[in-house]
Amino acid sequence: MTSEGDEPRGVVLVVGATGQQGGAVARHLLAAGWQVRALTRDPGKPAARTLAGQGAHVVAGDLGDADSLREALAGADAVFCVTQFFTAGYEGEVAQGRLMADLAAQAGIGHFVFSSVGSADKNTGIPHFDSKYEIERYLAQTSVPHTVLRPVFLMENWEGRRQEIMNGRLVTPLSPERPVQQVSVEDIGAFTLLTLSRPDQWKGRSVDLAGDELSMAQSADTFARVLQSPVEVRQISWEEFRAQQGEEMYVMNRWFETNGYEADPGRLREIHPGMLSLEDYLRTHSWDA
Repeated sequence: MTSEGDEPRGVVLVVGATGQQGGAVARHLLAAGWQVRALTRDPGKPAARTLAGQGAHVVAGDLGDADSLREALAGADAVFCVTQFFTAGYEGEVAQGRLMADLAAQAGIGHFVFSSVGSADKNTGIPHFDSKYEIERYLAQTSVPHTVLRPVFLMENWEGRRQEIMNGRLVTPLSPERPVQQVSVEDIGAFTLLTLSRPDQWKGRSVDLAGDELSMAQSADTFARVLQSPVEVRQISWEEFRAQQGEEMYVMNRWFETNGYEADPGRLREIHPGMLSLEDYLRTHSWDA
């Protein structure tokens, strides 16, 4: 992704490096020759050992522990930060982001890449969207040069439903023809590398990230093509979905049905031609095995 004229490579602290987004970011940076400092609560876990084997410097730390974060930030040139709503809750996630922004400012970090969520700035009323936008607004008030990446629905979310889909059903409350934008964490990694490699072009910018836009019917067709077996959409009631998945997922999917993400996959592909479509993602993650 880097090219002649890109900025010199430095040390990047990757928060959540053993998670899906942080792991993808770390892999892309390491492959491009950056020095990765991988922050994780448990340096002994298998994902952390794998990163260490790939050349990352794994350090222990927690988004609620200021002392561990100060130590991890010392001497770093840049930060990639993803926060955790589903383990910390609304106020907890906002506190994570504010603390990280404050400590990055104190450490003189040159470029802070924050992973938010698509349409966070659209007043969606979805708690885990609104919490991230609160962090975005706080970050904008600090002295830290920053870029905000806003990924849409993650293709990796389909992994938890692989068996259901392989059994021929895609269960959803959404109207079968309602489009939903999707992106792989690999493209979050690719765009983080791009923003850090070309800071003058990316500091101060926010961008929604999507690699594909498919309805549930089109997604089912894509699954069927890759699996080489039929996949049918089974639309369930909103009440049944709410009972199964809870209020947060209900509110988000209601918003998918009535509003939806607004990224520009065509423009994004001009910037990064390698962005994955859903079919690309499935074939590179052994769904066709």
